[in-house]
Amino acid sequence: MRIAIVTDAWTPQVNGVVRTLGATRAQLEAMGHQVLVVSPDRFLSLPCPGYAEIRLALAGARRVGRMIAGFAPEAVHIATEGPLGWAARAWCRRQGLPFTTAYHTRFPEYVAARTPLSAERIWSVIRRFHAPAHAILAATASVEGVLADRGLTRVRRWGRGVDLDQFDAIGPVDASIRSLGGEGRPVLLYVGRVAVEKNIAAFLSGRHPGVRVVVGDGPARAGLARRFPDAHFLGARHGAALAAAYRAADVLVFPSLTDTFGLVMVEALACGTPVAAFPVTGPVDVLVPGVGGMHDDLDRAIAVALPCDRGACAVYGQGFTWAASARQFLSALAPIPVERWPATMVPALA
Repeated sequence: MRIAIVTDAWTPQVNGVVRTLGATRAQLEAMGHQVLVVSPDRFLSLPCPGYAEIRLALAGARRVGRMIAGFAPEAVHIATEGPLGWAARAWCRRQGLPFTTAYHTRFPEYVAARTPLSAERIWSVIRRFHAPAHAILAATASVEGVLADRGLTRVRRWGRGVDLDQFDAIGPVDASIRSLGGEGRPVLLYVGRVAVEKNIAAFLSGRHPGVRVVVGDGPARAGLARRFPDAHFLGARHGAALAAAYRAADVLVFPSLTDTFGLVMVEALACGTPVAAFPVTGPVDVLVPGVGGMHDDLDRAIAVALPCDRGACAVYGQGFTWAASARQFLSALAPIPVERWPATMVPALA
């Protein structure tokens, strides 16, 4: 099957959307499918104001459409609500082609956190974007409920996974992180983008005893480092180094109030590290008793998570696989008949 994925989020960005799409593409190609990714690196682009890591592609519907048509896909998935997503949406509608979308990010809340715009105003745009989709892919039941409350009911589940070749409980432990802790001072770890919408200040200003470690980078790092000089900001880590950081921590603290899933939670669990979080979208769908703590008071959530059995955490976390996620993705796609692509439109098929 030929599958075109259009996304405004792609490497070298480091975030959950990029990691999800990258893992999904790898799984699909391993299954024998052909995947075209239409991403900002294929076009001239500008940095997103206030979020320079995100590139806004300078491409219209005609150019994006030519790229899609040249691939002659049997399904089109539009992953993001950025310029490329809107261009692909416009072209598919003009051609009468079905497509799927995904609600990866609570974009209205993110925009409201960064600008004077209200979340309600952004929701009107989000509804318009997703309404024509054959299906809207969502990671959890809570996200499905959020979309349904906004009148978007054609939703299909698309869960997330863990790279079990890297994230497990038996690998090396980061000794430099582990050495920061001690008797009565557990290592409390945050992993992810260091940005205002991640609510990291709620973690760093907590009262629970422990050493606070931040792994990740982003626009809020310098300001938070000045505000919380006792915290340890270690920058971004990936692969084996990230897994070693998870294993070195006593608890992963996930303070976000706006994530739709939270890949770092299941990665930490697969490494045997319990998770503390607020009881909001993402954690309420991922965490179960015995592998972490959820509470409106993050300090209480940490206290519940600390004594959790690390073996039980690892077993639970390793149940999230990218293979299962890719199968859900495939089952939700809207098929496009091969005969839809005439030779005059796609010369390469002749």
